[in-house]
Amino acid sequence: MIIGLVTCECLLYETHSLKEKRTILQSILTRARQRFNVSASEIGFQDQWQRTKMAFIAVSSSRKVVENELQAALALIDQRPEIERAETLYEWL
Repeated sequence: MIIGLVTCECLLYETHSLKEKRTILQSILTRARQRFNVSASEIGFQDQWQRTKMAFIAVSSSRKVVENELQAALALIDQRPEIERAETLYEWL
C-alpha cells in the first residue's frame, strides 16, 4: 500500500476578504474530492486572506496511480488564475 501526501502553500493576490478566499478554496477542494480519489483540506493560514496551505492525500497499491491522482488535484490549482502555488512538498509512506 502506497500513501502519498502533497502539501502546497499558495498565494491569492486578488482576494480582499476571508469570504472570497474560502469561496475559491472550497471550489478547488470540493472538485478535487469529487473528481479524483483524494482527500483534500486546508491545513494552514486559515486566518490570512491572501495565503493558504492545502493538503491532498491519496492511497493505492501503485505509486504511479497515487502520483497521477495527486498531480490531477494540483492541476486544479494551476488552472485557476486567482491562485498561485508557491511551494509544493511531496511525502511518501
